[in-house]
Amino acid sequence: MKMNVTQKLIKSHLLSGEMVPGEEIGLKIDQTLTQDATGTMVMLELEAMGIDRAQTEASAQYVDHNVIQVDNKNADDHLFLQSATRRFGLYYSRPGNGVSHPVHMQRLAVPGKTLLGSDSHTCANGSMGMLAMGAGGIDVAMAIAGEPIYIKMPQVWGVYLTGELPDWVSAKDVILEMLRRHDVKGGVGKIIEYYGPGLQNLTAMDRHVIANMGAELGATTTVFPSDEEIRHFLKTQGREADWVELVADEGAEYDLHDEINLSELEPLIARPSSPGNVVPVSEVAGEPIYQSYIGSSANPGYRDFAVASKIVEGRRVPDHVSFDINPTSRQLLTDLVKEGHIANLLSAGARLHQAGCNGCIGMGQAPATGRNSLRTTPRNFPGRSGTLEDSVFLCSPETAAASALAGEITDPRTLDMEYPRVQDPEEPTVDVQLLDHPLPYEEAKEVELYKGPNIASIPDMDPLHDKMEVPILLKMKDNISTDEILAGGARVLPYRSNLPEISKFAFEIIDPTYYERAMKQRSAGGHAIVAGYNYGQGSSREHAALAPRYLGLRVALAKDFARIHWQNLANFGILPLTFSNPDDYDSLGQGDILVLDNLKNKIRESHEFMISVKNSNRRIPVQHALSPRQIDMMLEGGLINWVKKNSEHAGDEVAGKREVCTACHGTGMQADEEGWQYACTVCDGKGYIVAGDKEPRIADVDRNKRILD
Repeated sequence: MKMNVTQKLIKSHLLSGEMVPGEEIGLKIDQTLTQDATGTMVMLELEAMGIDRAQTEASAQYVDHNVIQVDNKNADDHLFLQSATRRFGLYYSRPGNGVSHPVHMQRLAVPGKTLLGSDSHTCANGSMGMLAMGAGGIDVAMAIAGEPIYIKMPQVWGVYLTGELPDWVSAKDVILEMLRRHDVKGGVGKIIEYYGPGLQNLTAMDRHVIANMGAELGATTTVFPSDEEIRHFLKTQGREADWVELVADEGAEYDLHDEINLSELEPLIARPSSPGNVVPVSEVAGEPIYQSYIGSSANPGYRDFAVASKIVEGRRVPDHVSFDINPTSRQLLTDLVKEGHIANLLSAGARLHQAGCNGCIGMGQAPATGRNSLRTTPRNFPGRSGTLEDSVFLCSPETAAASALAGEITDPRTLDMEYPRVQDPEEPTVDVQLLDHPLPYEEAKEVELYKGPNIASIPDMDPLHDKMEVPILLKMKDNISTDEILAGGARVLPYRSNLPEISKFAFEIIDPTYYERAMKQRSAGGHAIVAGYNYGQGSSREHAALAPRYLGLRVALAKDFARIHWQNLANFGILPLTFSNPDDYDSLGQGDILVLDNLKNKIRESHEFMISVKNSNRRIPVQHALSPRQIDMMLEGGLINWVKKNSEHAGDEVAGKREVCTACHGTGMQADEEGWQYACTVCDGKGYIVAGDKEPRIADVDRNKRILD
């Protein structure tokens, strides 16, 4: 069978399931990535699960989101993260080393490997010929512990590239063109794979730009081949030995098809307040701006800053424009200083910030109320910038620099100058001073975790109730983002390791009264929310599920869900349901009480069942998409409870054998004809549970529970 790159990556890491779109598959994870906004919870989860040492080939913890230290909270958490990485055997990227995605690409990414990250833009490393996916923190914690990640097998969407980018058009315009065509839901249930002759004209970092914002399409991830360009990139980083070729077989097929002629693209821009609201820059030219911001994981490359430097060289931005430069790694910043680009930018009136995510997630550089901000960041969801009533546009560095000079949105093609052609340094700086390597095991096991006063343990969560009467506390529209469910920014994110405190900010952008109303309902059995399409798009932050769960959210009923948030809801015991008939959304209102009875049997027996509305004759058909493994997890009240239960079973031995499934670690079983070896009902017989006094028919299992012949 001729395979594309995505199929090769999945097949080589497949532990369970079949490569059929829509079927649940289990994948071996080689590497993990956590950042500080999500990583503190991951480290607490590792501690709670009793993990001794990371079982991956490489796991890294980056400090890039919460680098502003206005009080003790972030600094204390940095010390906690450093102690946890030393204890569990992870790399630790210190504050100031840079944004996780480009730093991981420079230092640790390896073609042909899988990468799971507790950040939705982990998909950026698909630029390296990796299967790199975002996930909730607890899924990443499980991967660090050596467990598989379970996802629905996506369709593979091939995008055939031809031509070459014109002057004043760059990689950002390629992904904006995809968003213009397909909007923020276009990639749901799909992996996007780029191929074709146009690839030879895209650098590794160009590919990073495109792969990064595949998350904005809702895609599971984005994949590029590992070709000679990736070999060249790794060579410049002193890691050519890590390169392997990984390209699609000639004649390989794709489930879906698209084509982009790079030569036909023009400068594009996403208007407020959605990455999918894309138009040509020429259509909005002339609108005044307050801010022009260059940087973030979506445009992290040397050329992204160097081209802006050349555009503004010898000129000055108007006094009313805040021209913000946000370097993305320590290595990059060193090279930009060496080549004089930082001097050019500063002379033009730029403000230079430390290497990190910063304004991309509302951690500083927030714009003024009601003023236009142009940004090379990946997202412009309402309030994400840190300003509640913001007006953020997404664009390329060329458009951002040209607009900064003019003081208004400007098509860069109208500038009176030749297009500046810049090349990445052939010998870029390689700087590992702020990247701590894992300690040897004997030294690591002596490390004690440092916990500042802001760290609170995750509260216990009760199992799923068989009958619930839950009022709808919120009814929301389409495309609600996790930024709206639980904001980021300097006001909120310092409480990321303190669930009771961070929950006070839940849904405040949508309804400031939610917290008080939820707290009143919490002891009365919890509540429900109702939403439209694409509920939970955007960031992977599991706090957007954890905080509402802490406040008593038990049922989320939507027209459909964004992938990572759906998984996070299930992981924390919030039942994610969809309308069988989307028109029923209109029949429900805030305050209606949903009645769900005989729930445990219903979700086990069928993917569709009826719920009713109290004090009315309304009955609404709903659906769930939980796998048998996830149903077992949901009944326990979430993944943490499920892991605890199975850990207890894992300690039990009968004739020296474990009483948990060799494939999925579950405990559901059905006796075979000999009565001593059991087929697991959780994963439909793909693994076995030994519960007798004879040797099993399977020889052994590796640490990822894969059955070996």
